[in-house]
Amino acid sequence: MAFIIGVRFRDVGKIYYFDPDGRDLEKGQHVIVETVRGIECGEVAMPNRLIADDDIPQPLKKIIRVADGNDMKIVADNKEKEKKAFDICVQKIKAHKLKMKLINVEYTFDGNKILFYFTAEGRVDFRELVKDLAYVFRTRIELRQIGVRDEAKMLGGLGICGRPFCCNSFLGEFEPVSIKMAKEQGMSLNPVKISGTCGRLMCCLKYEQSAYTDLLKTTPKVGAVVSTPDGKGNVIDANLITGKLTVSLHKSPNAAARTYNVSEVTLIKDAQIKIDKAELEKLKKLEKD
Repeated sequence: MAFIIGVRFRDVGKIYYFDPDGRDLEKGQHVIVETVRGIECGEVAMPNRLIADDDIPQPLKKIIRVADGNDMKIVADNKEKEKKAFDICVQKIKAHKLKMKLINVEYTFDGNKILFYFTAEGRVDFRELVKDLAYVFRTRIELRQIGVRDEAKMLGGLGICGRPFCCNSFLGEFEPVSIKMAKEQGMSLNPVKISGTCGRLMCCLKYEQSAYTDLLKTTPKVGAVVSTPDGKGNVIDANLITGKLTVSLHKSPNAAARTYNVSEVTLIKDAQIKIDKAELEKLKKLEKD
């Protein structure tokens, strides 16, 4: 058994694990650690936790030290430098006439590297831009192309629900969402209705998917043949949440359909939830990162 801590380097970023090196650390404290990007200052998102040796993520590095006042001043100074670097990079992008949009700039804690995050429609030849930036800042430069989801996570904003973006509020990592989820949840496959501000499928489609998956196991789907107290019929509408089924009876197909509770019917032959191939092709872009 050993103690580990979880550290974040962004407000709502991924949590990375480190060895507290015998220190008892609390959530919210800042620590200096070594990462693949260099020396970084991060915030403790998960305090000391005892886990089994087999569960310890490898390699597990020890923290260098708990951040002090001088370290936090360096962090604050780097934030100011990032603002200036952002403006300079925007000017350089215009000068080189590159079709790219700068999203964010990050200095590593030790100042040995500056990362510039950008979006673009396709590949961008930014070699000359890197040379220009390296000449100005006299340090290592890394340009990293990101997707629209990451752009939304970095910039933040309000979703169609009126609340701040989930990805910018509490989602540490993106989880896969699909058109199939929207279909199974009975949502309209109108891109405007199922996509977020980033133009991709809403992350919240994932939140209740497990509940819908369970309900689909016990609820006949649209098109299913069922036996009702009034005879056999086809399900023409199903409300998974209320458990209500609208059934067109075989004995009176031209009559108004009747509504039953799931508990009142017996499944004879279930149907499949299908998505038209042409429709799916149009919506495929919504699943991309």
